[in-house]
Amino acid sequence: MKTSSQHLYYPIVLSLAGLLLACGGARPSEATLKHKVGQMMMVGFRGTVLEPTNPVIADIREQEIGGIVLYDRDVPSGTFNRNISSPPQLSSLVRALKDANPGPEPLLISIDQEGGLVSRLKEKYGFPAPPPSAQSLGILDDVTTTARWADQTAATLKDMGINLNFAPVVDLNVNPDCPVIGRLGRSYGLEPSLVVKHAGVTLDRFRSQGILGCLKHFPGHGSSTTDSHLGFTDVTNTWSEVELEPYRRLMAQGNCDLIMTAHIFNARLDSTYPATLSRSIIQGLLRERLGWQGVVISDDMMMGAITDQWNLETAIEASVNAGVDILIFSNNNTVGFDPEIGAKAVKALLHLVETGRVPQQRIDESFHRVLALKSKL
Repeated sequence: MKTSSQHLYYPIVLSLAGLLLACGGARPSEATLKHKVGQMMMVGFRGTVLEPTNPVIADIREQEIGGIVLYDRDVPSGTFNRNISSPPQLSSLVRALKDANPGPEPLLISIDQEGGLVSRLKEKYGFPAPPPSAQSLGILDDVTTTARWADQTAATLKDMGINLNFAPVVDLNVNPDCPVIGRLGRSYGLEPSLVVKHAGVTLDRFRSQGILGCLKHFPGHGSSTTDSHLGFTDVTNTWSEVELEPYRRLMAQGNCDLIMTAHIFNARLDSTYPATLSRSIIQGLLRERLGWQGVVISDDMMMGAITDQWNLETAIEASVNAGVDILIFSNNNTVGFDPEIGAKAVKALLHLVETGRVPQQRIDESFHRVLALKSKL
């Protein structure tokens, strides 16, 4: 399962008309390579108040990182109040993050506010009650109720200044005992039509309030028997083509903003790489076969399914050449906290471009897609 440094790249022709200046930024030809690379990074950090010495400030100002992900629980230490303690505190923190951004494009400020067990904004911090789990909403199967909860979520995020929610989950509940999907109630259900109905109205309600939504986890995590946060996750014998249906149908509806990859391995789709690192899955299946030309964002690159087998530079090389546009480094997983992860990731990708292992054109493609995404904000 070890990777090599072979190129996984092939070119894509993108139309940029009307997109590039909508963010108020420079034309891609005027942006530096470092700026483009920085816009492909999203990092997590520690702190409920943005102190001048916090490394995330250097990430934003010096590394030109384009995205931040927020959490309430700090996994490495097992403590809470990582970034979130109350609505006034959080809105102040988000304002400070945005004020630290010197770039022409807005920061993506992201969170996992799915509902149910995966809710970073909790009542105990003073926020409105989070939505029920996707599974509960799917069982009720009332789109008015789903829309009402999505409206509340979007309004809360908007009030806090958060502009990207890593939801809805569109994994099918193939395996109810899946430790990371089914067992946690994160799937609307087994039938694609049910998932599409509720995910679709959720995306619509997010978009109506200026919140970007994200479909996850491509090409489907609901049939897995293990947790990709912890290590290698093989769905070769459990995954089926029907798990692509929610993506196909929701893309056809035209209300997708981002698609997040899964770190699942499927030998029938790629005999070497998990989806996040796989050209055949991202470039071939998602982009060519299903026709997605928007932003692809990785799941956390610090999860065990990646870090157990690939070092930082090799994982970045494979994922970017495969077609990933934004790489998440949550700094909030079992591998521990690294205050320099943003700088290390930027340095690694710059080195990969400078040595020819990642073509400059791949960086330009991702930068164009990120600009187009941020033009929606």
